[in-house]
Amino acid sequence: MSGTSGKDAQTRCGFAALIGAPNAGKSTLINALVGAKVSIVTHKVQTTRTRVRAIAIEGASQIIFVDTPGIFRPRRKLDEAMVEAAWAGAADADAIVLLIDARRGLDEENSRVLDGLKASGRKAVLVVNKVDLIEKEKLLELAERFNAEYAFEATFMVSALKGGGMSDLRAYLAQRMPAGPWLYPEDQISDFPLRMLAAEVTREKLYLRLHDELPYASHVETESWEERKDGSVRIGQLIYVLRESQKKIVIGKGGQTIKDIGKAAREEISALLGGRKAHLFLVVKVREKWDRDPDRLRSLGLLE
Repeated sequence: MSGTSGKDAQTRCGFAALIGAPNAGKSTLINALVGAKVSIVTHKVQTTRTRVRAIAIEGASQIIFVDTPGIFRPRRKLDEAMVEAAWAGAADADAIVLLIDARRGLDEENSRVLDGLKASGRKAVLVVNKVDLIEKEKLLELAERFNAEYAFEATFMVSALKGGGMSDLRAYLAQRMPAGPWLYPEDQISDFPLRMLAAEVTREKLYLRLHDELPYASHVETESWEERKDGSVRIGQLIYVLRESQKKIVIGKGGQTIKDIGKAAREEISALLGGRKAHLFLVVKVREKWDRDPDRLRSLGLLE
């Protein structure tokens, strides 16, 4: 975050929705714009399942960024709910940011997102990510091609991973926010409850540890959260998988895999708690077709 408290000038506050194809780098960009980790990042596509709201201060403006699931061709109930959630996140936003991976160009998935934007009739900002990996001449050609397909209000070149271009983009979006009071305290960086953030942290570690062994078959819920007198927190979480064979993968030989996942998650959750000790207990359960269960999708914020 940057800027002042906003009390010396007319305050602004609004929502900026990030949309794009899977793995364009939306979660990395959100974290860079806010200056803290509020959205999980892995190499897997479709990591973001819910609409994560992250909050940044720029001068007198409070920008509430909405990190949406990647937009792709859905094949399952969970896919459909994620894509619908992405467009819903953009529907009421004060600014829409289309993020593209410079290496992919105008491919099928980006074309699908552009078609959705055209159908919505909404104005949008184009942000080309991972510019450090592409020659400048090709970047200019790419930007021209996208702007020929859609009348973007502005175009920005950034490297979300390295932090390049963040200040210009944040300053532009700050001016796009409507005048009005801030919706959140100055020191708040996300509207996610801690217990949900903790579950997301564990899901991230699960993905990073298992790579392609468990694609999209897992879901993490924080079942219990106990504040202890010594300042530590006892957290019980359930990891749901679709089949018994997947449960064995998560647990690992001699329980080593789940121990590694728990250790990595516990360290990051402790950091989220301001350095307080986290006692994390993980249980793996099989729940067939959880990814088609309306109650589960509702708990993820993907269904009303």
